[in-house]
Amino acid sequence: MTDMDSDLRLKVVEIDRRLMAAYGQPERLRHVDPVSQLVGTILSQNTNDRNRDLAFDRLRAQLPTWAEVRDADPDLVLDAIRPAGLANQKGPHIQEALRTITRERGDLSLDFLADWPVDRAKAWLSSIKGVGPKTAAIVLLFGLDKPAFPVDTHVYRVTRRLGLIGSVSREKAHIQLEKLVAPASYYAFHLNLIRHGRQVCASRRPNCQACTLRDLCCFYQEQKWANG
Repeated sequence: MTDMDSDLRLKVVEIDRRLMAAYGQPERLRHVDPVSQLVGTILSQNTNDRNRDLAFDRLRAQLPTWAEVRDADPDLVLDAIRPAGLANQKGPHIQEALRTITRERGDLSLDFLADWPVDRAKAWLSSIKGVGPKTAAIVLLFGLDKPAFPVDTHVYRVTRRLGLIGSVSREKAHIQLEKLVAPASYYAFHLNLIRHGRQVCASRRPNCQACTLRDLCCFYQEQKWANG
């Protein structure tokens, strides 16, 4: 471990402490089975939580089991999930994912991943078309209580501004942040970063003056220097 890595880990600890003071310990989200988590996460891509939930509920109402979703006429799936947007992309990904699970495991369950090492479980999930590092990490963290750290839009933006990951791709950001953040903190740190990104560190107009992290933030220091 380099001195820089050590400094960044200490910085993460302080950021985590301040976010916890600002937002508290996040409540554990209602546990859903990992297949439902997978489908919900695919639906969540490039949309908000409300539209994702609407699409998910419509899908389950029209096709109550994942086997029915897997075997349904694609047009039925597309119609059900249309509120989530990008239905022509998400529908085939959902059905193909369900077919892949069935083909490789014999039934529609991802519970077996609970017994696998995280890296192996990630690789298996990521082999499914339409499942990237973020989706795989969300399924593992929220569906199986495995130590994985998802990097969504908010997490990526906030951690870049804080100088934790530099100018790397989101795929590499997953790797870097998992090394910097203590696994026991993954759940709370992930959710509090999202909350901070939504409420304070917005994409276009971040409210730096209200930010409890501004003295730790490279973005703020650069803006402060640029503005004299």
